[in-house]
Amino acid sequence: MATPLSPTPPSPLRTVAVVGLGTMGTGIAEVLAKAGREVLGIDVSEAQAAKCVAALEASTARAVERGRLTEQERADALARVSTSTDLTAAAGADLVIEVAPESYETKQQILRELDRIVRPETILATGTNALSVTRLAADSAHPERVLGMHFFNPAPAMRLVEIVSSVLTAPAAVTAVTDLALELGKEPVAVGDRPGFVADGLLFGYLNQAAAMYEAHYASREDIDAAMRLGCGLPMGPLALLDLIGVDTARTVLEAMYAESRDRLHAPAPILKQLSEAGLTGRKAGRGFYTYEAPGSAVVVRDALTPPEGGSPVAGRPVRSVGVAGSGTMASGIAEVFAKAGYEVVLAARSEEKAQAARARVGKSLARSVDKGRMTAEAAARTLELIRPTGTYDDFADVDLALEAIAEDLEVKRQLFATLDKVCKPGAVLATTTSSLPVVACARATSRPQDVIGMHFFNPAPAMKLVEVVRTVLTADDVHATVREVCGKIRKHAVDCGDRAGFIVNALLFPYLNNAIKMVQEHYASLDDIDAAMKLGGGYPMGPFELLDVVGLDVSLAIEKVLHREFRDPGLAPAPLLEHLVAAGCLGRKTGRGFREYAKR
Repeated sequence: MATPLSPTPPSPLRTVAVVGLGTMGTGIAEVLAKAGREVLGIDVSEAQAAKCVAALEASTARAVERGRLTEQERADALARVSTSTDLTAAAGADLVIEVAPESYETKQQILRELDRIVRPETILATGTNALSVTRLAADSAHPERVLGMHFFNPAPAMRLVEIVSSVLTAPAAVTAVTDLALELGKEPVAVGDRPGFVADGLLFGYLNQAAAMYEAHYASREDIDAAMRLGCGLPMGPLALLDLIGVDTARTVLEAMYAESRDRLHAPAPILKQLSEAGLTGRKAGRGFYTYEAPGSAVVVRDALTPPEGGSPVAGRPVRSVGVAGSGTMASGIAEVFAKAGYEVVLAARSEEKAQAARARVGKSLARSVDKGRMTAEAAARTLELIRPTGTYDDFADVDLALEAIAEDLEVKRQLFATLDKVCKPGAVLATTTSSLPVVACARATSRPQDVIGMHFFNPAPAMKLVEVVRTVLTADDVHATVREVCGKIRKHAVDCGDRAGFIVNALLFPYLNNAIKMVQEHYASLDDIDAAMKLGGGYPMGPFELLDVVGLDVSLAIEKVLHREFRDPGLAPAPLLEHLVAAGCLGRKTGRGFREYAKR
């Protein structure tokens, strides 16, 4: 049973009516019943009400099997839930939470009827995530008691609840609902009334960009989803998440956000309209971006868009030895990855000393793996022996794959590629690890642009499974096949994308981070609330401001500028607050201060 997390007295909200018994309404009813509340579930459909009860019986049975509830607690929780198809059943409720479909007309009609049914002191909460709470409240006879209480799906598992006040909401109502959320074991975050609030306000812009990326045939649905799961540690890829949320729901949320912001990043991608109007609304319909085993199923099945099984029809070039150019963290990490896979590695830097230092860094990383029991001391020694440090690129003469991981400066990279062109043997594959610069510009610095490709590793390279494989319009098919094969041998997941700014991950990640900065800049929400909202409501491993401080504000600003320059979208212009912090030398953890302050090392 949930126990109060707050020292405040128990909430007076003992009887709660939930109007709308779909997935969200059923989940909210379960949370309330487990926490000792009397729950009145109301839905116009008798079948839906019965489905809610069956779902509660099944989920509480699973909780007993997993040791999270006793049989007695389960029986007590189920006994506290009653259902009805008549809104007048809410007459005795202390709080009504409506989670009806996202329509002003539907929700306003429910609130107007409730005005006539409930007591004057009853609080009316809307579960909307897209519509204006103020507009809904203004249509009520008692606007001061109307607020937003936005749970996240699945409600029993997700800890975030956004408490949304309008300018009309009475502070006492906000306090009562906040206290209830704490007693339910949730993390309430107070936000103002604008479409999407905090979590969905950031999430849906990102989902929309992913849909547009897919619609433009820039990358496959599988690669977009894998890139964001493996590159950002997200629990689901954006297109799979759109299918779970409902393509039609996402379109409604984005329409509401765009109506307010007029930001092109919120204008629903046309594919969302096409899928919605065709009835391909995601899992609930059995088909959306993906095809599912049956309506409501989570099991994806093959369809006409599923990539064929098996490797590339084109044979790759043989790769036995690899040259890695650079002496930083990324270069040493990549050298470690290739050596662990059994490749001979030439690690070249601007001086012998820098190359030796980079190899020593690999040695320390391998020693940590031994300490953690991930490899034997003998295997670590053999791996390190495969790495030969050098202070000259002339030692790349015999490598089959030369991979640069030097400073993110196009002119410096172009000079290096001109050197590689001279020293590397004919047929060697030349790769750049750039995260934001045009690969074709590196290719054009050589006399063999067909041999040049992007291999964007993620930091730390030994731990991160993703590699973005970036083809230019000049890259040869067998070069692409070679790199895909090599990724398999070094146990990395390769995703294909074209040569444009940000590739997949950064093109989706950094506009999301920029929008989070704009929220703070506009005093809509605090750093802590935004970080909490994205971790608890979106399942993100780090909040946006934690991540910005780790990445470095200067690096983030540089990527934002590249994206803005490439796509010319005003919504991608770097937030002024980010520019001001960089100008002040507040670059994140590495300088001890970014969006937050850090203890000196």
